[in-house]
Amino acid sequence: MATRTYPVLSRRQIEGLIADGRTIFILDQYVFKADPWLQYHPGGDKAILHMVGRDATDEVTALHSPEARQQMNKYRIGRIEGRWTNFIPPIQGGRFRPLADNEDAEDDNEECDQNSTESSSLLSSRDASPVFDNAETARKRHVGDGLRGPASTSSVSSAEPDDDGMTYLNTITKEKTTLDLEKYPSLDFATQDSIVAKYRDLDQRIRAEGLYKCNYGAYAIEVTRYSILFGLSFLFLHWGWYVPSAVCLGAFWHQLVFTAHDAGHMGITHGFHTDTVIGIIIADFLGGLSLGWWKRNHNVHHIVTNAPEHDPDIEHMPFLAVSHRFFQSMRSTYYDRIMEYDAVAKVMLRVQPYTYYILLLFGRLNLYRLSWDYLIMGRGPRKGPAWWHRWLEISGQLFFWTWYFYGVLYKSIPNNSGRFVFFLISHMVPMPVHAQICLSHFAMSTSDLGPHESFPQKMLRTTMDVDCPQWLDFFHGGLQFQVIHHLFPRIPRHNLRRTQKLVQEFCNDVGIPYALYGFVDGNRQVVGTLAEVSRQAAILAKCQKVISDSDDHGHHH
Repeated sequence: MATRTYPVLSRRQIEGLIADGRTIFILDQYVFKADPWLQYHPGGDKAILHMVGRDATDEVTALHSPEARQQMNKYRIGRIEGRWTNFIPPIQGGRFRPLADNEDAEDDNEECDQNSTESSSLLSSRDASPVFDNAETARKRHVGDGLRGPASTSSVSSAEPDDDGMTYLNTITKEKTTLDLEKYPSLDFATQDSIVAKYRDLDQRIRAEGLYKCNYGAYAIEVTRYSILFGLSFLFLHWGWYVPSAVCLGAFWHQLVFTAHDAGHMGITHGFHTDTVIGIIIADFLGGLSLGWWKRNHNVHHIVTNAPEHDPDIEHMPFLAVSHRFFQSMRSTYYDRIMEYDAVAKVMLRVQPYTYYILLLFGRLNLYRLSWDYLIMGRGPRKGPAWWHRWLEISGQLFFWTWYFYGVLYKSIPNNSGRFVFFLISHMVPMPVHAQICLSHFAMSTSDLGPHESFPQKMLRTTMDVDCPQWLDFFHGGLQFQVIHHLFPRIPRHNLRRTQKLVQEFCNDVGIPYALYGFVDGNRQVVGTLAEVSRQAAILAKCQKVISDSDDHGHHH
């Protein structure tokens, strides 16, 4: 069979297609139109929408098997020549010019291309603000000169609070963005291309060393531990020892999450349907949580990590905020709603350093809500290879609610007070997994450094690892290696410790800081971030009160 040839598409033609509403991205120098696949994508539509107008080669390679990538080839519509300069996707506020009938579709010169990318499609889901526009101007200078000269932040640091409060808070974000630009490698094309090339070489080295191969012996140990915890829970329940039973069941759920996470990333058998079924059995049938919801949520998190407007893993208004940008009532592109900075948020964010761990104790209840919203509203694919996953998940949910709520709580515990205590304890014990997830990102950068930052640099900038002894790996379940996991999501977790040394060498080579904290120090960083945002909320409230009092005073005169 003759190899199909594809036409070369100019940048202007691709921009016109996106302006017409087409879902276009670049993969290995080919142009893909994902419109026919959007509603069938097992990982959800949002993950694809965040790649529109971008070179998605590294993201697609990291999150998909070679077989899945091969199947994508049917959506090729053309190819490009030379280096691709990323647009900002429409979902993130990028604007694109339609291609007029009489317009020459040939590429503009490279300088115009870059300028149009920066200017015409730079607007994000926020309104224009002096902070981010100024930070972007600084970023453009950083890209343009390619130098790492220190930028002065003294004027930012010395800024005084002004009347509206938000301007003062915005100077803090501008300062952090400038510090990120100084701390991490330059965003010029040559530097970022070098990082990408070395990242891809590292991926090949990891494959050559067999680190993508699953250690099934390690999973035999995992299953043994799960079985002991589950068996002890029912043994204690039979004896009437309800508190130890609830503790064992909560510990069972805590441990199960790690293997469900592995299965969701196809990190066990590397087979899509096989790992999905394993994940659904663990998450839905045994844990009451939707694997499909998790995939949709988690894929977006891996692509737009720590972006306040886009990453659902840091969108917890009105209870928690890791950036003062949430004070602006931003619109979440994941939830398609405004995250209101309302009266409840103003109270909760002021006390969030103190309520953080209390809220995590009940984090599982929120996951139930999100799981049922996903399944009832049919937010997953209804056609394509994953069409039946929803129905298997609903069956799993009914099975879970039957064995846990009816079989355990109602039939096995004789009184309501005992049922309530059992429910609370069993749901509070898995709390460490929520702390472990938040620990990896809450204290890291939330700056937007623009569309030219490479995938590996963004993952390293927004993620931290937790330093722990090897014998504690079972407790952290691979979540202590989130940096490595974000760079290579499909590596089985039992190989992450071996991969860590290779990633550290890569970071030293390319000059990207590798964030590594102890568990206690990492938690201090997180609580410190929450306390800083809490203080900023207090500053804003004080400024707004001064303005209100001043207006009232003016009206009286």
